[in-house]
Amino acid sequence: MGESDGAQPALKAGTEERVRQFVAALSEEEIMLLRLRDELYDGRWDAMLADLNDRLQGKPYVFKLAHRIQDDIERIERLNRFERQYNVDLAKYI
Repeated sequence: MGESDGAQPALKAGTEERVRQFVAALSEEEIMLLRLRDELYDGRWDAMLADLNDRLQGKPYVFKLAHRIQDDIERIERLNRFERQYNVDLAKYI
């Protein structure tokens, strides 16, 4: 998330624990989405969301998620909100 060398920026006191609690509560689907984002979309939520929306609209897309695209879009939005709020890359915690 931002740093070219892959290092995490220093987190505020208490934020590190909040991030760890959030990650510990992630579902298997959310963890899968974090991994796919990093492996297929160079860590970009916007590219992943565009791909899923293309799939919903019948346009060409990169990969097939097993099912529940709309659920995955909602999960992505939740994960993305958390990452922006705390300025972290959740994939580094899984």
